[in-house]
Amino acid sequence: MTLDALVDEYLTALTAERGASRNTREAYARDLRRYLDFLEGQGLRGIAAIRPTHLHVFLARLRENGLTERSVGRALSAVRGFHRFLLATDRAAEDPAELVRRPRAAHRLPGVLSLAQVERLLAAPEQRRPAGLRDRAMLEFLYATGLRVSELTGLPLGAVNLTAGFVRAVGKGDRERVIPVGREALRWLREYLERGRPALLKGRESPALFVGRRGGPLTRQALWALLKRYGRLAAIGQAVSPHKLRHSFATHLLERGADLRAVQMMLGHADLGTTQIYTHVARAHLKEVHRRFHPRA
Repeated sequence: MTLDALVDEYLTALTAERGASRNTREAYARDLRRYLDFLEGQGLRGIAAIRPTHLHVFLARLRENGLTERSVGRALSAVRGFHRFLLATDRAAEDPAELVRRPRAAHRLPGVLSLAQVERLLAAPEQRRPAGLRDRAMLEFLYATGLRVSELTGLPLGAVNLTAGFVRAVGKGDRERVIPVGREALRWLREYLERGRPALLKGRESPALFVGRRGGPLTRQALWALLKRYGRLAAIGQAVSPHKLRHSFATHLLERGADLRAVQMMLGHADLGTTQIYTHVARAHLKEVHRRFHPRA
């Protein structure tokens, strides 16, 4: 059986046995077509002649052709799956892809908002309406605490201690952490609890801190839509998301000298290495400050 026929058989099995989506099948088909073209260019006609070194060269060629590490990783997944299939169906005696490592995804610097952009975003909600009060309090709270979107929408009413100025959040792995809440966020939260939330609930009961018009917890989708709308109203000029506010929270703290370990605890990262990506952003800010103000820079 030709390599082309074996690839077709593998793709059919991928759909029938694993329920792969049409998009996945098409992406794998493209990656495996590249792989077969590469093997042909190397003069390799049979499975038995393929060695791990051939796969390393194949991945290097993909990078030379401008593919991102993510795309290279997907191509390797397709090739690995193909070789595992050949081994499992007794078409091959060994798997040359077994010891080929998946490329590490490059860390992208998180997108952040400037202080001026944050100020415009926070001021965007119409605060004379109950929903506007909620949205102002919610935006202030997101920026003040760096909460994930799921953590914010899942907050119960009793999670915030207004007197002591902190919130108890439950993050990934059901790990609980305590995060300080700033003065401005607490002020707007009190306004919302006194005037906005009762008007939205209209006598109904809800355990959620931030509620929608029908009294239930505000959904993740609703929060994303609100941020998108307020980003346009504030003329931010870039996409605004809950994660971007979380990035901005961490970066602005580090730019002003906050301890990395403290930021890690507030973000709820289990590993300090996850938090260290923000130091690249803060370091760029420090370099710019040095360039502008040091007499011999």
